[in-house]
Amino acid sequence: MNNSLFKFLPLLPFLLCVQASVNKCANRLLEPCICGQQYIERITKFVVNCTNTGFTTTEALQVLPEQTNVLIFTGNHLNVLPMNIFGDSPYLSELQVIDMSNNGIREIKGKTFHHVTKVQRLILNHNNISIAAEDDRNFHHPRVFSNFFNLEELHLTNAFADNTDSKLADDLHDIFVNSNLTKLYKLHLEQNEIKGWKDEKVFCDLPNLHDLYLGDNKIPSLNFKILCLKKLRYLDLEYNNITKFTQKDLDLFDQLQSEPSRSEALTLEIGNNPLKCDAAARNLYLWSQNTRVKIRNEDLLKCVNAKYGQKYIVNLKSLTESKQGRVSKALTVLLVVLICILVTLTSVYVYLKKESVRNKLSPVFEAITRKVQYTTIESQEV
Repeated sequence: MNNSLFKFLPLLPFLLCVQASVNKCANRLLEPCICGQQYIERITKFVVNCTNTGFTTTEALQVLPEQTNVLIFTGNHLNVLPMNIFGDSPYLSELQVIDMSNNGIREIKGKTFHHVTKVQRLILNHNNISIAAEDDRNFHHPRVFSNFFNLEELHLTNAFADNTDSKLADDLHDIFVNSNLTKLYKLHLEQNEIKGWKDEKVFCDLPNLHDLYLGDNKIPSLNFKILCLKKLRYLDLEYNNITKFTQKDLDLFDQLQSEPSRSEALTLEIGNNPLKCDAAARNLYLWSQNTRVKIRNEDLLKCVNAKYGQKYIVNLKSLTESKQGRVSKALTVLLVVLICILVTLTSVYVYLKKESVRNKLSPVFEAITRKVQYTTIESQEV
């Protein structure tokens, strides 16, 4: 036996004890997973971690330890999430977080999530969820999140199949209308190729929404209602296809910021959009300097200037300041020209009317001369 191994033999009972205390899965179906107490977000929680364990079914989810607070079930190979993935018994009363990212999920049944009333965070990022009708099947399940009564965070970044933007928008609208997500605080919808919405009021059924992430989509404008989101504090619109913000858009942001119930400023993330270098872009920058709304990295905002078939990226601040400088210079030149014209016209008038002017001004000159003479005499007498 290798001598180096003898050094670890005294530690073997301790290591076995540690393993036993950490891996408390208590069921053979969960053998690939790690279960135990972990310190997360300043709190000790019971975590079941089944990352990259090769699961192809959700059978193991029906035997989770009763005390589970956090479920991490990522990097596996699931095509469909069947109904009641946690079983029929409502025993997971402590489950607060479900992370099922990167599992290749294509379909979520309408009654997949039952007995999850305490869950506060659901993460389904980087899946391939489809909502299209295929082979006479309809994957449209508007009540898929209807049992998450206490859900505060919903993470759907790159969660849906590609090239489904229009159907996705319709589906999301129906989900928000039919689900009781009144406590939802944060919603992530980045990287889903979204262009538009079935209804401008798509988010209006989420009355507690504070943070809305719509970055890295294909949104062309502010094409949804925001005034219904009275508590909105952060709106991410970066990396979209927005070419301008109209004065109406800016007024809506100001109006939302002025809500009497607001306790913190509205923050916008609007960078990396193909804004056109026009009057709207300059107006946007000037507005950003005066509004109470916070714009992340406002001095780094850029616009696209197309000239002679080429595209140039221009800093919005430089564009506005150079425009103001050109206007100021033009006004200065105009003022000088007007003064020159006035002086010239005055000179011409005086020349043409010199006799009349001389007659009118002579008494004045004589009076001034006499006054000067009297002053001089008085000074000499003194």
